[in-house]
Amino acid sequence: MVLNRHNPSHNSLAVLRQFVRKPRVSLERCELCAAQLALNHQHLLELEKEQVTCACDPCAILFGGNSRQRYRRIPRDVQQLTDFAMDDFEWESLLIPINLAYFVKVDDAGETVARYPSPGGAMESSLDLEYWSAIVERNPALRSFEPKVEALLVNRISTPMYFRAPIDQCFRLVGLIRKNWRGLSGGAEVWHEIDGFFAELKARSSEAQIA
Repeated sequence: MVLNRHNPSHNSLAVLRQFVRKPRVSLERCELCAAQLALNHQHLLELEKEQVTCACDPCAILFGGNSRQRYRRIPRDVQQLTDFAMDDFEWESLLIPINLAYFVKVDDAGETVARYPSPGGAMESSLDLEYWSAIVERNPALRSFEPKVEALLVNRISTPMYFRAPIDQCFRLVGLIRKNWRGLSGGAEVWHEIDGFFAELKARSSEAQIA
């Protein structure tokens, strides 16, 4: 290596440059075939473990529909259900202790469970079938939700909002609350994050009539 005697600082910089490595770009890969993934890639639900798996388009398309496979493709569309019918009495009858919850069919027969986020993760609440059936009667679109991978996501913290949401978005909300919750009331940061989550969800959703 030849050094420049007339410019010691230049020499030092030249030596340092040999040891400086460009930061690696972290690339996500399909968990099934290892292909490089785009930023906005597909997700699959591993049914037995209820875990989200990242997938490329060719792999994801193999798991569409309700076939009996290890994975099921998670839809990507979000719909805000602007005409969803649920009054305060009906909500209270579901015995969910907070004003955030998601409802998901756990089998093809239509059995539905309610889950709500907590500082410890997702908690499950059993549903009174009589009350839930009455809500479904008033909102028949609930029957068309795809089991396990689509959910009715409800936010009744202030003005009630109802979404037909992919299950990965529900998991994301649970993780957000678990990560940011502080103390007994959660702290200002977690409520800011919750507001941001629903603002983003509303911005990317299409409005749908509940029929």
